[in-house]
Amino acid sequence: MSEARFSAFRGAQALVTGGAGLIGSTLARRLVELGAKVALVDNMMPEGGANRANIAAIGDRAALTVGDIRDADTMRALLPGADFLFDLAAQTSHLDSMKAPFDDLAINATAQLLLLETCRAAAPEVTIVHAGTRQIYGRPRYVPVDEAHPLNPADVNGVNKMAGEAYHLMFHSAYGINTRSLRLTNVYGPGMRIRDARQNFLGIWLRRVLEGEPFEVWGGEQRRDMVFVEDAADAFLAAALSPETQGLALNIGGDAPYSLAEIAVAMVAANGGGRFEAKEFPAERKRIDIGDFVTDDRKFRALTGWAPTTPLAEGLARSLDYYRRNLAAYL
Repeated sequence: MSEARFSAFRGAQALVTGGAGLIGSTLARRLVELGAKVALVDNMMPEGGANRANIAAIGDRAALTVGDIRDADTMRALLPGADFLFDLAAQTSHLDSMKAPFDDLAINATAQLLLLETCRAAAPEVTIVHAGTRQIYGRPRYVPVDEAHPLNPADVNGVNKMAGEAYHLMFHSAYGINTRSLRLTNVYGPGMRIRDARQNFLGIWLRRVLEGEPFEVWGGEQRRDMVFVEDAADAFLAAALSPETQGLALNIGGDAPYSLAEIAVAMVAANGGGRFEAKEFPAERKRIDIGDFVTDDRKFRALTGWAPTTPLAEGLARSLDYYRRNLAAYL
């Protein structure tokens, strides 16, 4: 997708929920560079991926409101006049969802219904791009997984994310709200949570290798798509500018699938050293692991012209370089 088409964001008003997180902050920087007027909202939940270091470089070019999208007063103050709403507020930890299912329900499902009702009342013309997840497919019956694959989530997070997405699709069909959902696979890059594995497994790998400690690879044969965060941000921009995506749930994949063992080897190579240990899955993780997952995102590419441009080796190198310079802010 050409930079010329992204020029449609110049002068537009954009609101990013989850704006201090990995994708939200990257998207905010991109929008500012494109000349948009950007507002951010994030509840800065300690267990989540939000970090003020992610938006430090933006400065006063995008104001952050510390608030919750479930607060109608907060959203009614921010939504009027917005041309675009990039909806990235979420709880992403699969294990946390199993330990605190009602908290996950409130954040990933109830919050979406409340947000959409507020949009319908205060900003019915806003263009929305919602962050969904490939987790809603559960354990694949076939790969690559396309949008026709049955939905059968393997954990509470997947069930609640499925419900949140369904609200978006229903609000389009019932009320004409201009929304769509992007089913993301593993997004990584500068700005992700690395103090633990709450955001995804790669975070703790990055921390361990930078601290000179071995990292653990559970299993190792499972294949995954990895999407560099800047490519993910451009997918959100492309979706917002493509009317053909309205009312759809669309897969977003990476440059190629890799086994976890291959990703581990690539991590050590990108760092110029390090080591990892192959381990059996912990029981609490094994019961919600989905095995191989390879994304078929040809539909989204055809509708928007988007494609990822960052290969895994480059994305890992850029991530490691960022955290070498900013490690303290993420621990």
